[in-house]
Amino acid sequence: MDIELAGHYGYRRIVKSVLPSIGMVLITSIYSIVDGFFVSNFASKSGFAAVNLMWPSMMILGSLGLMVGSGGAALVSKVKGEGYALKANRIFSLLVKFLVVMGVLAGALYALFAPTLARWFGADEAMMRECIVYGRLCMIGMPGFVLQMAFQSFYMAAERPQLGTLMSVVAGLVNVALDALLVWGLGMGVAGAAWATSASQLVAGIFPVLYFASSRNRSSLSLHRLPSQGRSARLWRSGLLPYLGKACGNGLSEYVSNIAMSIVSICYNLQLMRLLGEDGVAAYGILMYISYIFAAVFIGYNIAITPIIGYHYGAGDLREQRSLLRKSLVIIGIAGLLMTLLSEAFASPLARLFVGYDAQLSALTTRAIRLYMLCFLICGWSMFASALFTALQNGVVSAVAAFARSLVFELAAVWLLPLVLGTDGIWLAVDVAEVLTLVLCAFLVVRYAPQLLRNDGRAA
Repeated sequence: MDIELAGHYGYRRIVKSVLPSIGMVLITSIYSIVDGFFVSNFASKSGFAAVNLMWPSMMILGSLGLMVGSGGAALVSKVKGEGYALKANRIFSLLVKFLVVMGVLAGALYALFAPTLARWFGADEAMMRECIVYGRLCMIGMPGFVLQMAFQSFYMAAERPQLGTLMSVVAGLVNVALDALLVWGLGMGVAGAAWATSASQLVAGIFPVLYFASSRNRSSLSLHRLPSQGRSARLWRSGLLPYLGKACGNGLSEYVSNIAMSIVSICYNLQLMRLLGEDGVAAYGILMYISYIFAAVFIGYNIAITPIIGYHYGAGDLREQRSLLRKSLVIIGIAGLLMTLLSEAFASPLARLFVGYDAQLSALTTRAIRLYMLCFLICGWSMFASALFTALQNGVVSAVAAFARSLVFELAAVWLLPLVLGTDGIWLAVDVAEVLTLVLCAFLVVRYAPQLLRNDGRAA
């Protein structure tokens, strides 16, 4: 299903437009937990803990792509809304080239310092080798991972979100098939899981580059060969290069949110290693897998809605921006309630799926799910507030909301609440953080986007 950024969006059109992006992120989230499932059930508990220790730091690097993609997609959509299609394509081309270089450099540096990072994250001697093996082999796919994260947003800006869903399905099947072959069939453990992850990421990253550069591309975005010398090159550098900084600054909130989430995950693991050992890290890993799937609904929604709002912002259509804001709050509220109910109902079966072989660990994980997942009642609104300011080209306010949510409030809670509530305080930290964040986001919207809150009686 192709979509158009222009025009009025009712509830039905919003849902139809965001479903491909939600499906894309959901599938990506599901296959990202496949490594953990296979390692936990067919390798070892220490290998599973090693995967969980290293993954948050790898997300920090991959989220560079999300920063450029989300900020760049909003910027490109705004430029398209202003009527400058060629300029939008040149900005898009510049951003993709930058992503390739950034992915290669980030992967090389991470592989070099993998042993040091593993020690910083609290790996003991039994886990050290598996942490290093998993981290280094996953870096082979890092350029593809960075591109994959970026194109999640660019697919929507190109008005072809269904390509993102299709690509996620293909990459997911590659990951699952290779995990089954290498981890289960050949017994390669964390090394097999890392090879499977890298292969799927390269598939998901290389395909969109080839598609948007090909003559078969019929979308509203395409990759252009940028001039490298002469007067045209000088004009390009002076005219387009500043947009690289604008895209990164505009998408800073998404990067801050993900990097903060990864830092918080590292702190969770440090606390849990101190209080519960490997069992605590394993339980938290399962908790993160489930929350990734649930959060994917909100992330996918925001990926799709940001270019739409950005387009109407560029076109100066304030009425449609107001309409999108109101309808988004209703849709996100309903989705949050449904996901919270599902997590409470299926906490025990989900825990048994990963660690049914260990009754004590299964019970610990079940309680963690039931306490932690309460946050989904309200977290979708805070995530949308950050995406809203990205669409409105206010990266600073968007970053403030994301930074406070993921780092300041939750990090403080994860260190302080266990002093009062014990282990339960770790699981409840995110709930406390989300309540505080919602209050902050409401203030930011009232303060920095008051025009969206005025009802002029015209928005449908």
